[in-house]
Amino acid sequence: MGETIVKVENLTKRYGKQSIAVDHLNMNVRKGEVYGFLGPNGAGKTTTLRMLLGLTRPTSGTGEVLGKPLGSSDGLAKVGGLIEYPAFYPYLSGRKNLIIMAKYSGTPLSRVDVVLEEVEMTKSAKYNFKSYSLGMKQRIGIAAALLKDPELLVLDEPTNGLDPKGMAEIRSLIRKLSKEGRTVLLSSHFLGEVEQICDRIGVIQNGKLVKEGTVEDLRGQVKLFIRATPAESALRVLKGMKDIDDVQEKDGAFYVTTDPSLSGSISHKLAENKIEVSELRNLERSLEDIFIELTESETLLHKKEVL
Repeated sequence: MGETIVKVENLTKRYGKQSIAVDHLNMNVRKGEVYGFLGPNGAGKTTTLRMLLGLTRPTSGTGEVLGKPLGSSDGLAKVGGLIEYPAFYPYLSGRKNLIIMAKYSGTPLSRVDVVLEEVEMTKSAKYNFKSYSLGMKQRIGIAAALLKDPELLVLDEPTNGLDPKGMAEIRSLIRKLSKEGRTVLLSSHFLGEVEQICDRIGVIQNGKLVKEGTVEDLRGQVKLFIRATPAESALRVLKGMKDIDDVQEKDGAFYVTTDPSLSGSISHKLAENKIEVSELRNLERSLEDIFIELTESETLLHKKEVL
Protein backbone atom coordinates (compact mmCIF):
# COMPACT_ATOMS: atom_id res chain seq x y z
CA MET A 1 0.00 0.00 0.00
CA GLY A 2 1.21 3.50 -0.72
CA GLU A 3 -0.08 4.87 -4.05
CA THR A 4 -3.01 7.24 -3.51
CA ILE A 5 -5.94 6.33 -5.75
CA VAL A 6 -8.60 8.59 -4.20
CA LYS A 7 -7.64 12.12 -3.29
CA VAL A 8 -9.95 15.03 -2.49
CA GLU A 9 -9.03 18.54 -1.36
CA ASN A 10 -11.46 21.01 0.20
CA LEU A 11 -14.41 19.06 -1.24
CA THR A 12 -17.62 20.93 -0.43
CA LYS A 13 -21.27 20.31 -1.18
CA ARG A 14 -23.95 22.90 -0.41
CA TYR A 15 -27.68 22.59 -0.86
CA GLY A 16 -28.99 26.14 -1.04
CA LYS A 17 -27.21 28.96 0.76
CA GLN A 18 -27.26 27.56 4.31
CA SER A 19 -27.21 23.75 4.18
CA ILE A 20 -23.70 22.28 3.99
CA ALA A 21 -23.56 18.49 3.55
CA VAL A 22 -19.78 18.26 3.04
CA ASP A 23 -17.49 21.02 4.30
CA HIS A 24 -13.94 21.41 2.85
CA LEU A 25 -13.18 17.72 3.20
CA ASN A 26 -9.69 16.32 2.59
CA MET A 27 -9.25 12.56 2.24
CA ASN A 28 -6.77 10.08 0.78
CA VAL A 29 -7.36 6.41 0.03
CA ARG A 30 -4.34 4.25 -0.76
CA LYS A 31 -4.16 1.38 -3.20
CA GLY A 32 -4.84 -2.06 -1.71
CA GLU A 33 -6.34 -0.92 1.58
CA VAL A 34 -9.78 -1.17 3.14
CA TYR A 35 -10.55 2.42 4.10
CA GLY A 36 -13.32 2.90 6.65
CA PHE A 37 -15.31 6.11 6.26
CA LEU A 38 -16.80 6.37 9.73
CA GLY A 39 -19.43 8.78 10.95
CA PRO A 40 -22.94 9.05 12.42
CA ASN A 41 -25.99 9.17 10.20
CA GLY A 42 -26.20 12.55 8.46
CA ALA A 43 -22.48 13.28 8.81
CA GLY A 44 -21.94 13.55 5.04
CA LYS A 45 -20.69 10.05 4.17
CA THR A 46 -23.15 9.23 1.38
CA THR A 47 -22.90 12.70 -0.18
CA THR A 48 -19.11 12.36 -0.31
CA LEU A 49 -19.31 8.94 -1.97
CA ARG A 50 -21.86 10.22 -4.49
CA MET A 51 -19.44 12.98 -5.48
CA LEU A 52 -16.60 10.45 -5.86
CA LEU A 53 -18.79 8.39 -8.20
CA GLY A 54 -19.94 11.37 -10.25
CA LEU A 55 -23.55 11.03 -9.08
CA THR A 56 -23.61 14.59 -7.78
CA ARG A 57 -21.39 17.58 -8.48
CA PRO A 58 -19.35 19.26 -5.75
CA THR A 59 -20.04 22.93 -5.05
CA SER A 60 -16.30 23.53 -4.73
CA GLY A 61 -13.04 21.70 -4.16
CA THR A 62 -11.13 19.22 -6.29
CA GLY A 63 -10.61 15.50 -6.38
CA GLU A 64 -9.23 12.55 -8.30
CA VAL A 65 -10.25 8.91 -8.55
CA LEU A 66 -7.65 6.59 -10.09
CA GLY A 67 -5.76 9.63 -11.34
CA LYS A 68 -8.76 11.17 -13.13
CA PRO A 69 -10.98 14.13 -12.15
CA LEU A 70 -14.17 13.41 -10.21
CA GLY A 71 -16.94 12.18 -12.50
CA SER A 72 -14.56 11.37 -15.36
CA SER A 73 -15.67 8.35 -17.39
CA ASP A 74 -12.03 7.22 -17.66
CA GLY A 75 -11.67 7.10 -13.88
CA LEU A 76 -15.07 5.53 -13.26
CA ALA A 77 -14.38 2.74 -15.77
CA LYS A 78 -12.41 0.91 -13.06
CA VAL A 79 -14.69 1.78 -10.13
CA GLY A 80 -17.60 -0.26 -8.81
CA GLY A 81 -20.08 1.25 -6.37
CA LEU A 82 -23.03 0.34 -4.18
CA ILE A 83 -24.68 3.47 -2.79
CA GLU A 84 -27.45 3.03 -0.22
CA TYR A 85 -29.74 0.05 -0.93
CA PRO A 86 -29.37 -2.09 -4.08
CA ALA A 87 -32.28 -1.62 -6.51
CA PHE A 88 -33.10 -4.40 -8.99
CA TYR A 89 -36.09 -5.76 -10.87
CA PRO A 90 -37.95 -7.64 -8.09
CA TYR A 91 -39.49 -10.37 -10.27
CA LEU A 92 -36.33 -11.22 -12.20
CA SER A 93 -33.71 -13.58 -10.85
CA GLY A 94 -30.41 -12.35 -9.48
CA ARG A 95 -28.67 -13.74 -12.57
CA LYS A 96 -31.03 -12.03 -15.04
CA ASN A 97 -30.66 -8.72 -13.23
CA LEU A 98 -26.89 -8.96 -13.55
CA ILE A 99 -27.13 -9.95 -17.21
CA ILE A 100 -29.18 -6.81 -17.90
CA MET A 101 -26.61 -4.65 -16.09
CA ALA A 102 -23.75 -6.30 -17.98
CA LYS A 103 -25.43 -5.61 -21.34
CA TYR A 104 -26.11 -1.96 -20.50
CA SER A 105 -22.54 -1.39 -19.28
CA GLY A 106 -20.90 -3.21 -22.18
CA THR A 107 -19.43 -5.83 -19.86
CA PRO A 108 -18.85 -9.40 -21.18
CA LEU A 109 -21.63 -11.71 -20.01
CA SER A 110 -18.99 -14.16 -18.83
CA ARG A 111 -18.39 -11.79 -15.89
CA VAL A 112 -21.84 -12.62 -14.47
CA ASP A 113 -20.88 -16.13 -13.39
CA VAL A 114 -17.52 -14.87 -12.11
CA VAL A 115 -19.04 -12.26 -9.79
CA LEU A 116 -21.79 -14.61 -8.60
CA GLU A 117 -19.05 -17.01 -7.53
CA GLU A 118 -17.11 -14.18 -5.86
CA VAL A 119 -20.08 -13.24 -3.66
CA GLU A 120 -21.10 -16.88 -3.14
CA MET A 121 -24.51 -16.49 -4.79
CA THR A 122 -24.18 -19.01 -7.65
CA LYS A 123 -26.72 -21.46 -6.22
CA SER A 124 -29.25 -18.75 -5.34
CA ALA A 125 -28.90 -16.76 -8.57
CA LYS A 126 -31.90 -18.50 -10.18
CA TYR A 127 -34.39 -17.15 -7.62
CA ASN A 128 -36.28 -13.86 -7.94
CA PHE A 129 -34.58 -10.87 -6.33
CA LYS A 130 -37.75 -10.18 -4.32
CA SER A 131 -37.38 -13.50 -2.48
CA TYR A 132 -33.86 -12.76 -1.22
CA SER A 133 -32.99 -11.93 2.36
CA LEU A 134 -31.38 -8.52 3.03
CA GLY A 135 -27.97 -10.17 3.16
CA MET A 136 -28.50 -11.87 -0.21
CA LYS A 137 -29.69 -8.59 -1.74
CA GLN A 138 -26.53 -6.90 -0.53
CA ARG A 139 -24.45 -9.69 -2.06
CA ILE A 140 -26.15 -9.21 -5.43
CA GLY A 141 -25.55 -5.47 -5.09
CA ILE A 142 -21.85 -6.08 -4.48
CA ALA A 143 -21.80 -8.54 -7.40
CA ALA A 144 -23.19 -5.77 -9.63
CA ALA A 145 -20.44 -3.43 -8.39
CA LEU A 146 -17.86 -6.07 -9.31
CA LEU A 147 -19.10 -6.62 -12.87
CA LYS A 148 -16.52 -4.28 -14.43
CA ASP A 149 -13.70 -5.99 -12.48
CA PRO A 150 -12.96 -2.70 -10.70
CA GLU A 151 -9.74 -1.63 -9.03
CA LEU A 152 -11.73 0.40 -6.50
CA LEU A 153 -14.92 -0.76 -4.79
CA VAL A 154 -17.05 1.90 -3.07
CA LEU A 155 -19.60 0.51 -0.60
CA ASP A 156 -22.06 2.71 1.28
CA GLU A 157 -23.25 1.14 4.56
CA PRO A 158 -23.15 -2.42 3.13
CA THR A 159 -24.31 -4.05 6.40
CA ASN A 160 -27.08 -1.55 7.21
CA GLY A 161 -30.27 -3.35 8.27
CA LEU A 162 -28.68 -6.80 8.44
CA ASP A 163 -28.87 -9.17 11.38
CA PRO A 164 -25.59 -10.20 13.11
CA LYS A 165 -25.18 -13.25 10.86
CA GLY A 166 -25.69 -11.18 7.70
CA MET A 167 -23.25 -8.53 8.94
CA ALA A 168 -20.61 -11.18 9.61
CA GLU A 169 -21.10 -12.64 6.12
CA ILE A 170 -20.66 -9.25 4.41
CA ARG A 171 -17.58 -8.49 6.54
CA SER A 172 -16.10 -11.83 5.51
CA LEU A 173 -16.84 -11.05 1.86
CA ILE A 174 -15.15 -7.63 2.09
CA ARG A 175 -12.04 -9.22 3.66
CA LYS A 176 -11.96 -11.73 0.82
CA LEU A 177 -12.21 -8.99 -1.83
CA SER A 178 -9.40 -7.08 -0.14
CA LYS A 179 -7.15 -10.14 -0.12
CA GLU A 180 -7.75 -10.44 -3.85
CA GLY A 181 -6.02 -7.07 -4.26
CA ARG A 182 -8.97 -4.72 -4.57
CA THR A 183 -9.11 -1.36 -2.82
CA VAL A 184 -12.31 -0.94 -0.79
CA LEU A 185 -13.74 2.37 0.40
CA LEU A 186 -16.36 1.47 2.97
CA SER A 187 -18.70 3.90 4.73
CA SER A 188 -20.26 2.84 8.01
CA HIS A 189 -21.53 3.99 11.38
CA PHE A 190 -20.82 0.59 12.96
CA LEU A 191 -17.65 0.90 15.05
CA GLY A 192 -17.06 -2.85 15.40
CA GLU A 193 -17.34 -3.38 11.67
CA VAL A 194 -14.78 -0.70 10.88
CA GLU A 195 -12.39 -1.86 13.58
CA GLN A 196 -12.45 -5.48 12.38
CA ILE A 197 -11.87 -5.04 8.66
CA CYS A 198 -10.35 -1.62 7.93
CA ASP A 199 -6.67 -0.78 7.49
CA ARG A 200 -7.25 2.95 7.93
CA ILE A 201 -10.16 5.08 9.09
CA GLY A 202 -11.43 8.57 8.33
CA VAL A 203 -13.88 10.01 10.88
CA ILE A 204 -16.40 12.52 9.50
CA GLN A 205 -18.78 14.75 11.46
CA ASN A 206 -20.85 17.72 10.23
CA GLY A 207 -19.33 17.24 6.77
CA LYS A 208 -15.73 17.62 8.02
CA LEU A 209 -13.03 14.97 8.28
CA VAL A 210 -11.97 15.29 11.92
CA LYS A 211 -9.39 12.48 12.01
CA GLU A 212 -7.66 10.05 9.65
CA GLY A 213 -5.29 7.17 10.38
CA THR A 214 -5.03 3.55 11.48
CA VAL A 215 -6.98 2.33 14.51
CA GLU A 216 -3.68 2.41 16.43
CA ASP A 217 -3.03 5.98 15.30
CA LEU A 218 -6.47 7.06 16.47
CA ARG A 219 -6.08 5.35 19.83
CA GLY A 220 -2.80 7.10 20.48
CA GLN A 221 -0.29 6.01 23.06
CA VAL A 222 -1.30 3.18 25.39
CA LYS A 223 -1.50 3.98 29.09
CA LEU A 224 -0.87 1.75 32.10
CA PHE A 225 -3.41 1.66 34.91
CA ILE A 226 -1.72 1.18 38.30
CA ARG A 227 -3.03 0.88 41.85
CA ALA A 228 -0.29 0.95 44.47
CA THR A 229 0.19 1.82 48.14
CA PRO A 230 1.38 3.97 49.72
CA ALA A 231 0.14 6.27 46.96
CA GLU A 232 2.44 9.17 47.82
CA SER A 233 5.55 7.00 47.50
CA ALA A 234 4.27 5.39 44.32
CA LEU A 235 3.71 8.81 42.70
CA ARG A 236 7.22 9.91 43.63
CA VAL A 237 8.83 6.77 42.17
CA LEU A 238 6.76 6.84 38.96
CA LYS A 239 7.54 10.51 38.31
CA GLY A 240 11.22 9.79 38.85
CA MET A 241 11.45 7.09 36.17
CA LYS A 242 13.01 8.39 32.93
CA ASP A 243 11.04 6.06 30.59
CA ILE A 244 7.67 7.37 31.78
CA ASP A 245 6.31 10.28 29.73
CA ASP A 246 3.43 11.28 31.99
CA VAL A 247 1.72 10.28 35.26
CA GLN A 248 -1.81 11.32 36.20
CA GLU A 249 -3.44 10.48 39.54
CA LYS A 250 -7.19 10.04 39.83
CA ASP A 251 -9.31 8.42 42.57
CA GLY A 252 -6.30 6.75 44.14
CA ALA A 253 -5.06 5.20 40.88
CA PHE A 254 -2.33 6.20 38.42
CA TYR A 255 -2.62 6.59 34.64
CA VAL A 256 0.88 6.21 33.25
CA THR A 257 1.85 7.07 29.66
CA THR A 258 4.74 4.84 28.60
CA ASP A 259 5.71 1.84 26.50
CA PRO A 260 3.49 -1.02 27.81
CA SER A 261 6.41 -3.46 27.48
CA LEU A 262 7.98 -1.64 30.47
CA SER A 263 5.22 -2.75 32.85
CA GLY A 264 7.47 -5.45 34.35
CA SER A 265 10.31 -3.05 35.13
CA ILE A 266 7.86 -0.52 36.57
CA SER A 267 6.40 -3.17 38.87
CA HIS A 268 9.92 -4.23 39.91
CA LYS A 269 10.93 -0.61 40.64
CA LEU A 270 7.88 -0.06 42.82
CA ALA A 271 8.55 -3.31 44.72
CA GLU A 272 12.18 -2.25 45.29
CA ASN A 273 10.85 0.81 47.07
CA LYS A 274 8.55 -1.32 49.28
CA ILE A 275 5.44 -0.21 47.39
CA GLU A 276 2.68 -2.78 47.07
CA VAL A 277 1.13 -3.05 43.58
CA SER A 278 -2.44 -4.36 43.69
CA GLU A 279 -3.26 -3.76 40.01
CA LEU A 280 -1.27 -3.07 36.85
CA ARG A 281 -2.76 -3.40 33.37
CA ASN A 282 -2.82 -1.85 29.91
CA LEU A 283 -5.51 0.77 29.51
CA GLU A 284 -6.32 1.00 25.81
CA ARG A 285 -8.98 3.36 24.55
CA SER A 286 -11.66 1.65 22.51
CA LEU A 287 -12.61 2.90 19.07
CA GLU A 288 -15.99 3.81 20.56
CA ASP A 289 -14.30 6.10 23.09
CA ILE A 290 -12.31 7.79 20.32
CA PHE A 291 -15.34 8.12 18.03
CA ILE A 292 -17.48 9.73 20.74
CA GLU A 293 -14.63 12.06 21.71
CA LEU A 294 -14.00 13.19 18.12
CA THR A 295 -17.63 13.60 17.05
CA GLU A 296 -18.77 15.32 20.25
CA SER A 297 -15.93 17.84 20.12
CA GLU A 298 -16.69 18.60 16.45
CA THR A 299 -20.41 18.96 17.24
CA LEU A 300 -19.65 21.50 19.99
CA LEU A 301 -17.35 23.44 17.63
CA HIS A 302 -20.02 23.38 14.91
CA LYS A 303 -22.65 24.77 17.32
CA LYS A 304 -20.32 27.62 18.32
CA GLU A 305 -19.70 28.47 14.64
CA VAL A 306 -23.46 28.52 13.95
CA LEU A 307 -24.11 30.78 16.96
